[in-house]
Amino acid sequence: MIMSVDDAADQATQRKKMAALFHALADPTRLLILEHLKTGEHKVKELTEHLGLAQSTVSAHLACLRESDLVSVRTQGRASLYSRTESTQLSLLLTQAVALASVTGSEHHWHEEHPNQPEEV
Repeated sequence: MIMSVDDAADQATQRKKMAALFHALADPTRLLILEHLKTGEHKVKELTEHLGLAQSTVSAHLACLRESDLVSVRTQGRASLYSRTESTQLSLLLTQAVALASVTGSEHHWHEEHPNQPEEV
């Protein structure tokens, strides 16, 4: 099957979007942020307190998640409130990732370094 130039460009764009998504999901801290945001909106300060991380670190992770449209932000006065982009596909992807990690033995025990954090996403 011969692919048109437009089709090839569309597929290349799609691969780039997929790579960006998997990059955003490839960090345990970003997964933890997504877990915290399942409960609703949070300010950066609240996330730093929950995670025990510096504000600059949390902000950088949130920026990565925003670039992949996994979180959204709204302003309320001077505060920025972050929430998880609600997507059935995202929830399914995260659930399947947990199942796949347990089947393949690809577990990374990052939570041993952060014992107060949830173990599942």
